[in-house]
Amino acid sequence: MSHHWGYDPDNGPEHWHKDFPIAKGNRQSPVDIDTKAAAHDPKLKPLSICYEQATSKRIVNNGHAFNVEFDDSQDTAVLKEGPLADTYRLIQFHFHWGSCDGQGSEHTVDKKKYSAELHLVHWNTKYGAFSKAVQQPDGLAVLGVFLKVGDAKPGLQKVVDVLASIKTKVQLHFLPPPRVCFPYPTGYGQVFCSNGIVSI
Repeated sequence: MSHHWGYDPDNGPEHWHKDFPIAKGNRQSPVDIDTKAAAHDPKLKPLSICYEQATSKRIVNNGHAFNVEFDDSQDTAVLKEGPLADTYRLIQFHFHWGSCDGQGSEHTVDKKKYSAELHLVHWNTKYGAFSKAVQQPDGLAVLGVFLKVGDAKPGLQKVVDVLASIKTKVQLHFLPPPRVCFPYPTGYGQVFCSNGIVSI
């Protein structure tokens, strides 16, 4: 199935269910975070983010965006605790962005869009492989981070520097050692769920 989805009026989230029936689910992305309706859960433990040993392998143009893929053969970059009952391994990150500042994020806060949104995609290790985990309701956990236009970040610049080498679909660029290339900012926000994905 080709990717005819996007964020324009003719192919935006309200049309996704036509090609992807699961998009009609009641816990489906994108989510508008209504800060007035959000409630603190005092029983929720802190989320544990362990990326110190994350090793990126390559950057791939998938025809819609680019993914930075990670070595997920061991628990060297994981997400656990907080709302998660299991350990989730980082497999890739990608961005959502728009044609101008202030309209690139997939999710919103009080209907406000951000310049871009980083998605760090993890799979549940209890399933043994990403290909099996992606088929399960608790198989993926995605950490979403809103981004604003600002000063250059050295970690992110490493990704930007190789984008010219993957201009067309299915092109990839192998990252030379040291391959840790991680723009993850400090801090994180609220927890939300979508069908098959725990969005954090």
